[in-house]
Amino acid sequence: MRSPLQGGLPPVGTVAGAVVEIACDESGFSGTNLLDPTSPLVTHASVDLRIGAAVELITALRSGFRFSPNEFKSGRFLRNPAAGEALEWLLAALRGRAHVQLVDKRYFLATRIVDLLLAEPSYAAGTRLTRDQRPAALALYRAGRVAGPDWGVFLAAFVELVRTKRRRRPDPLALERFFQARDALLRARLGAPADDVLGGLGRARVQAVLARLFADDRSIPPPLEPMLPALAETVLFWSGGGQRPVLVTHDEQSALTAGRLRRLQQVLAAGSPPPVDADGSGPPPAGISPLAGLVMVDSRDDPRVQVADLLAGMARRSPEIVDDGPLQPFLSPTSLRDPQPRRTART
Repeated sequence: MRSPLQGGLPPVGTVAGAVVEIACDESGFSGTNLLDPTSPLVTHASVDLRIGAAVELITALRSGFRFSPNEFKSGRFLRNPAAGEALEWLLAALRGRAHVQLVDKRYFLATRIVDLLLAEPSYAAGTRLTRDQRPAALALYRAGRVAGPDWGVFLAAFVELVRTKRRRRPDPLALERFFQARDALLRARLGAPADDVLGGLGRARVQAVLARLFADDRSIPPPLEPMLPALAETVLFWSGGGQRPVLVTHDEQSALTAGRLRRLQQVLAAGSPPPVDADGSGPPPAGISPLAGLVMVDSRDDPRVQVADLLAGMARRSPEIVDDGPLQPFLSPTSLRDPQPRRTART
């Protein structure tokens, strides 16, 4: 017996206009465990395929490259001797019909520190709608990466500080540990602007945000949930600058509750900064949400989601095929990661 599907926000009535239907899945989701060194990335993939087209892709992979019915998880796929040729064929078939959003979990935490503790908390956090806050987060992340163990201690202290599960009020000891970790980074003199970001984390401001968070202020997004900004960016991409509503079919995902999706809908409807992508896609006109709805499915029942799952898994498991490899054309320019990860890693 299968358990009932949880979450989602099905559209009310018929979606008007030229709706684009996409199917999505993620790889690397680990809940609030964002500091596991064995799983540093979350990838969120989406495909614009009809069910029949997805069935044809899967059938062709099985018949042409001799994949068994049980080999459509990315790990097994990549271990197959025919993986290289099959991947090249699959990506050629998906050109212009697939998209990958990548989230570096530690970079996500850096954006959360800035978006929640230095700005007004919003469901737009971590998306192009708050890109004016991205330079501060990027500076903090890059400086932190070369700061040694103190950076990991600081991120762990932030995670513990904003973790609300099984708590009714902020933990004063967690607050002290957070500021002790902040002070250790300041003593290391990371340089401007990272020191300015750290110095701006005032105790009164942090306590005020925590009070709202633990009082269940629904305007504040879950601090440790990267799936929401990843989904928002996916919808903004497929909306074509707000010209079309996007209906999402998604593998069951506990983070995507109806309440959160409704608030995300509202934020996307209100967003109106200019486009940022080369293809002109960007936020929708004010008042019209590009997120028409989200329907949960079991991936075993939807071949489109199976294709998205395969794409997400390959992007997470083989980062070398993302930056300069065959997956690069599919990668979102607004992914939550350092836009120059290799150069930064050598500093």
